[in-house]
Amino acid sequence: MTIVAAADGSALGNPGPAGWAWYVDENCWRAGGWPHGTNNMGELMAVLDLFKSTEHVPEEPLHILCDSQYVINCITKWMPGWKRKGWRKADGKPVLNLELLKDIDAAILGRKYTFEWVKGHAGHDLNEAADDRARDAATAYQAKRTPNAGPGFPGAGSPTAEPAAESGAESDPVATVEPPAAPMQQAPAAPMQQAPADEVQPDLFSMLEDDLDPSFPAGRDASLEAVVQLERELLDPAVRADPLRASELLHPDFEEIGASGRRLSRQEALAMFSDETAGHTSLEVLTLNRLDDSTALLTYRSDAPDGSALRSSIWQFASGRWQVRFHQGTSEA
Repeated sequence: MTIVAAADGSALGNPGPAGWAWYVDENCWRAGGWPHGTNNMGELMAVLDLFKSTEHVPEEPLHILCDSQYVINCITKWMPGWKRKGWRKADGKPVLNLELLKDIDAAILGRKYTFEWVKGHAGHDLNEAADDRARDAATAYQAKRTPNAGPGFPGAGSPTAEPAAESGAESDPVATVEPPAAPMQQAPAAPMQQAPADEVQPDLFSMLEDDLDPSFPAGRDASLEAVVQLERELLDPAVRADPLRASELLHPDFEEIGASGRRLSRQEALAMFSDETAGHTSLEVLTLNRLDDSTALLTYRSDAPDGSALRSSIWQFASGRWQVRFHQGTSEA
């Protein structure tokens, strides 16, 4: 019988006091955290602990609900390529959250699992329950008290040891709680397509040897159509809420002139993304032109709950990827 669980992470300050949690139902969930960590660390730790907490029932497939595209892509797309490169990205830099990723890579071996992306903070019962418990754990560490670790998974052994949030830092242990003797009442499974048996091994998600890793789904596509795809992605609230993914889309020298007339640096734009609660924004392409071999200009009309705007973005293609170099928006009367 498939185990359906939501996994989520939380960080107050990002980085700051951080928490993680996975949730099946009120009798089956676990949470923990660190005094200092990031949201992505919490998301990864929640998934790792879920695999470790169910390792005594390896025959049961896992269906994991997750609102982090970063975590889903790490596990289902990017890890095999990183491993071939010695756990380094295409630019040669070390992969972030390496110890957590290595532990996940070991934990998923031989397991049947599927991931389903769900929109965060959108009323999904399991996701909201996991989010609440992850945030509670982060709040507990902020207040310097032990978080509620939850009942755990029935029949599971000792809790997973949590890696230190920072190099040289030690995480506070989560109190061990004996699982209840009563059988687990499993949450109803969301409609899904069961992963074939041959998808047990993550190697089946391997990228080609010369593929770019986490960068961009359209990263190797130098066509103008890829620019539109990436601009749509940059408007996606889930992407804007993911600091790692959003930063990959912005050129190191990115600048923006907003509809208010305010000029933003790359750092200021990323901070604005993390603070906003934007709804869905549609994009209507007006013009798309190649300015030279590596530069494209996209103009479009955006339509969001707070109104429409005319926008222009300059994208540059370098090192096999598109990144937005400049953006300007003007509110439409």
